[in-house]
Amino acid sequence: MIKYLSLDVFQTLVNMYVWITVLAGLALLPALLKTFFPYFFQDCVYMYRALGRGIRLIVYTKKTPFYSIVDCFLDAVKKHPGKVFIHFEGKTHSYEEVDKESNKVANALRSEAGLREGDTVALFLGNEPRFVWTWLGLAKLGCPAALLNFNIRSKSLLHCFSCCGASVLIAAAELRDAVEEILPALKEKGITVYLLSDECTTDGIQCIGQAIAKASDTPLSPSLRSNIHIRTTALYIYTSGTTGLPKAAYVTHERVWASSFIQGVCGVTSKDIFYINLPLYHSAGFLIGLVGSIERGNTVVLRRKFSASQFWDDCRKYNITVMQYIGETLRYLCNTQKKDNDRDHNVRVAIGNGVRADVWKEFLNRFGRIHVRELYAATEGNVGFINYTDKVGVVGRINILSKVLFPFAIIKFDIEKEEPVRNAEGLCIPVGKGKVGLLVGKITKHTPFVGYAGNKQQTVKKRLSDVFVKGDLYFNSGDLLRIDHDNFVYFHDRVGDTFRWKGENVATTEVADILMMVDCIEEANVYGVKVEGHEGRIGMAAVKLKEGREFDCNNTCSVLANYLPVYARPRFMRIQNSLEVTGTFKMKKVKLVEEGFDPNVIQDPLYFLDLTQKKYIPLSPEIHKSIMSQDIKL
Repeated sequence: MIKYLSLDVFQTLVNMYVWITVLAGLALLPALLKTFFPYFFQDCVYMYRALGRGIRLIVYTKKTPFYSIVDCFLDAVKKHPGKVFIHFEGKTHSYEEVDKESNKVANALRSEAGLREGDTVALFLGNEPRFVWTWLGLAKLGCPAALLNFNIRSKSLLHCFSCCGASVLIAAAELRDAVEEILPALKEKGITVYLLSDECTTDGIQCIGQAIAKASDTPLSPSLRSNIHIRTTALYIYTSGTTGLPKAAYVTHERVWASSFIQGVCGVTSKDIFYINLPLYHSAGFLIGLVGSIERGNTVVLRRKFSASQFWDDCRKYNITVMQYIGETLRYLCNTQKKDNDRDHNVRVAIGNGVRADVWKEFLNRFGRIHVRELYAATEGNVGFINYTDKVGVVGRINILSKVLFPFAIIKFDIEKEEPVRNAEGLCIPVGKGKVGLLVGKITKHTPFVGYAGNKQQTVKKRLSDVFVKGDLYFNSGDLLRIDHDNFVYFHDRVGDTFRWKGENVATTEVADILMMVDCIEEANVYGVKVEGHEGRIGMAAVKLKEGREFDCNNTCSVLANYLPVYARPRFMRIQNSLEVTGTFKMKKVKLVEEGFDPNVIQDPLYFLDLTQKKYIPLSPEIHKSIMSQDIKL
């Protein structure tokens, strides 16, 4: 019958067949992509968002004068002056109100302290709205702010203040005692100290509360910060100090913008309500949380400090949609008493870093479908990753764009010598997929490493030269990572935390995860200690027991034996009432390593893993003496 069809009709039928085939193929395309490229759409969405923000940063850079985050805030004030910017302890502060308060701070500091563009000011304040408008006031004057940890005292506080080169210190009234402790040294340096209070009788401390209250709230001229550009220092943010005194990282305006974009990349919009309960002196709370909310133009709920017991009540009260976490905070939430309304909230996104895979799973199972956006980054670093998928346990994903934006490599690393492995030509050796190595980021014009204020030695130490060709320069992250065959990035351990025993590398994070599986153990901090007469370091753990529980010598040994090889099992156990952490919930190890395992010095209960008895036994002075004399073989 086909032979009787006209040529036109036949051609029409062929065209219809082709189109039906194409449409059928397009209908099947999502299923095929999901099968063979399961993260294709998520990769595309991420790259679209990241490219858009990269283009915006280029545009801001080329604007004259430079368009800073302060200008972004002022635009938000014009756009929605009455919108709530900050919820804090039952009070609300609109964008317009915060703008006016920051103007008063800036005008008062201009007249009282004579501050001018480029003058560094140290802020010693807790989480409160005054922190926000004091910083904004300084930024309007073009003054970089050094964000001091309000928990540090004495030597550490003086060190942090001194290394940033600040000429002025602004402190909260409740921190007066801490300031007075270092006041003689500040006087000697000619530092001006202001207390955000109406009155103070201490010689050498000036009160600026009334001056701010009486100051004009009229806008300040942009000409006061006319010399600011993208590479100007905007802030000094301090490392946590887990391995010594904190270091003041230079944070340029470029870094401020880049960090502010993280919310947008995670899908946060101006309609979201962002919960900040992390310290504002830290990059997570300040850059990702506060500055990111300014970039988005959304509302923040600010809390003085993290509270696991009140967390979800706050989320329900303020209709919070985006939360932050860091370190152990998600585990603290999982450890709260279960309630029938655990899933009764509107939180849809959680942004942070440092959560273990088992806690991650437990968090989702208990509190519902929340998109956890785990990050890998360092305040001073030039390379970072983000897990924009919902895959549990990874800190990022590699795609074409990330390789272009952050030229990096993972190289072979000698754990014992704590240095990269080099070949006969003196160059570093990249590791393959699935292998653990040291993350390094190439230092370029677009991915700089500025370094640390007042610490040239540490700045030089973080720069790694002659990596792949003579003369190249890379940032040494100090972190051990691996990338699997599906291009997902996993955090392994921190250099110095991973130790070598019996010729094998032991990852403290892995051992801590296993210890947390022991029924009686609530928290674990794993580290390596030196033993005279032995190479490397042997495993030790400081643990906190669950309330009302005793240390189970047999079960602990049994769990470790089931999951860890002999060389990785902690031979020494230290029972503590609480484990010391930094302000951002990172375990402190330096002091524990120094104290070692001597029962004659340590008051906490100590245990020794007796492999012959297959259990932990109390570590007596006699056993310690036998270990040191090598009568007991390790």
